[in-house]
Amino acid sequence: MKTKKLLIASLILFGTGSFLTSCSKDKDKDETAPIVVPEPTPDASFPSITVSGNITTNTTWTKDKIVYLEGRVIVEAPAELTIEAGTVIKGKPGSESNAAVLIVGVGAKIHATGNSTSPIIFTSSDDQILPGQIASPNLTISNKGLWGGVIILGDAPISPSSGTTAEIEGIPAGTVGTTYGGSDVTDNSGELQYVSIRHSGVIIGAGNEINGLTLGGVGNGTTIDHIEIYANLDDGIELFGGSVNLLHTLVVKIDDDSYDVDQAWSGTVTNFVAVIGENQEGDAFEIDGPEGSSNAGGVGTFTKGYVIGQTGNATCDYAVFKSKAQCKLQNTYFTNFNTANRMVVNGADAYNNYLGTGSATLSISSNVFNITALAGVFKSDQPGYDESNFVSNNATGYGLTNGFDPSQFVGWTLAGKTSQFRY
Repeated sequence: MKTKKLLIASLILFGTGSFLTSCSKDKDKDETAPIVVPEPTPDASFPSITVSGNITTNTTWTKDKIVYLEGRVIVEAPAELTIEAGTVIKGKPGSESNAAVLIVGVGAKIHATGNSTSPIIFTSSDDQILPGQIASPNLTISNKGLWGGVIILGDAPISPSSGTTAEIEGIPAGTVGTTYGGSDVTDNSGELQYVSIRHSGVIIGAGNEINGLTLGGVGNGTTIDHIEIYANLDDGIELFGGSVNLLHTLVVKIDDDSYDVDQAWSGTVTNFVAVIGENQEGDAFEIDGPEGSSNAGGVGTFTKGYVIGQTGNATCDYAVFKSKAQCKLQNTYFTNFNTANRMVVNGADAYNNYLGTGSATLSISSNVFNITALAGVFKSDQPGYDESNFVSNNATGYGLTNGFDPSQFVGWTLAGKTSQFRY
């Protein structure tokens, strides 16, 4: 989909310093079993394997081996993929639509449970990082689009343009195992905890890249917390419908939107960070509503957030709500943005939702902006738009007083180790 420093009286650092922040149409129906071959050992203590093809039986990846992904690796139902804490997974660059990507299909499960001292790291095969390390010895924040990303697909309701299911973007149409959506709000795709996804977003065609983490129709029975998306070429996290809740998420200096919502997602993202990139072309949030009439009532929520802009980036807005957008953006602190950045609500449907006269809820309230005045920040393409709702329901101020908990990002994030964030 499409595509700023704060010093508080009491300064707490992550690491040593500052924590700053689609699709080919060829057919590919390869249903072969996963191919596992030896990989040249980068270190005597850490042998490796290469995985390609589809995973059709229960499989475990352990931290004593670096796992290389070659091409699309799809976990098919009813298989379950378990990834041990501390495991490093490296995606090979591949070729456009056949670049390395891990896909967990509907009915399959992933159990990727890292912890604060041993996160699970997804990165590029160009990365010389070894298990037990947090920071890369050779790659930087500027290295983006080196491999695909992680995609989880579920059976929870979505609102596509027609019907109740869709094929996920970023993967060639017709690829087996890439359809998502259904009727089970509580659908469980497993766990993704203390996971860092880095240097992803490979270009698969003109203007088309893969998100760092894509969640399509994922249900609220799925556990997703402590997620870092670092230096992705497209969106950081994109939600296509579903009801999944996310906790403690960090998106750092990607090139498109930090958080992107489509197809009437109905979950909640709590205690989140977005660190805007100097050249980020998208926005901190891009929120779209339902595409069709099915399952069109979902209203997602973002709360207790910390969004750090870039004063030199005049094009990355606070948020853009459009296309029947329905969402609640609340209790979030915005700082370090350019004076040209705006809070945008475009399209009659989204604007009416925001005014309270539409068919759904769009609320921007109880947020704090580290600027001198709110007047002029709200913007819409609707004639004679009124900014009074925005001005009266939000505030200016300095400092984190919204319940955001930075301690959840200490120790395990690359952003902390590489001085990309502080609060």
